Amino acid sequence: MITPYDWQEGMAHRAQYIEGRIVSGVPVVAVSRPEGIVAAAFRRRSRKIYEVYDRLMYAAIGQQSDVESLRVAAIDFAHREGFQRSEQDVTVQRVVNALSQPIKSAFANFQSAPWVGKALFMEVCEAPEGDRYYCLEYDGDFVVDSGWSWLAGSAEAGDRIAPVVAERVLKAGSVQEAVEGLRAAVLAGMAGEGAPDDPALVEGLTFEAALLQRHAAVDRRFRILAGDGDR
Repeated sequence: MITPYDWQEGMAHRAQYIEGRIVSGVPVVAVSRPEGIVAAAFRRRSRKIYEVYDRLMYAAIGQQSDVESLRVAAIDFAHREGFQRSEQDVTVQRVVNALSQPIKSAFANFQSAPWVGKALFMEVCEAPEGDRYYCLEYDGDFVVDSGWSWLAGSAEAGDRIAPVVAERVLKAGSVQEAVEGLRAAVLAGMAGEGAPDDPALVEGLTFEAALLQRHAAVDRRFRILAGDGDR
């Protein structure tokens, strides 16, 4: 018989296992601008930043198979929701609410493997102040940001990212300047106790950035700004 103590200890072990797997994950940083939402990261192989639906973008860190499974689940739900209801009903809140419950159930069920990762869902709106960022945790919980957001394997990485965003990203006058600032912010999150300009940090990695455009008068809102797509 499993006692409440056993269950609590088991949950703590699962959390410790997942955090150990994602602590070295390369951060993702995103910001709202007049042009839309700009997101940036470094990747090893497959792309890290994806379009989910017309106004939605997705990025994640963690076990690659779990990251991809969640991406596919998000796309499937968004398109099903858009078909059964309308495109306007496909919001980041609906998508995250739909995905958080199965992730929460998997985390609490010792008979199944938990989802190993963290995800950032982004929704571009008519004005920057309306943009929403949902950070989905491995236990199904999530937090909501506005203006800008980040995703990393530790809170310490976020502490290093924040001042760079404030100084270089939020003050950027153009999209290109914002991308350069985001690159610096990601490197700061990766650096730990080391120097963010250490070439060893990006050895074997490819920088990628994408823009989810705010205005619908374009063929496709999602545009890759840096990185050569899937490899």
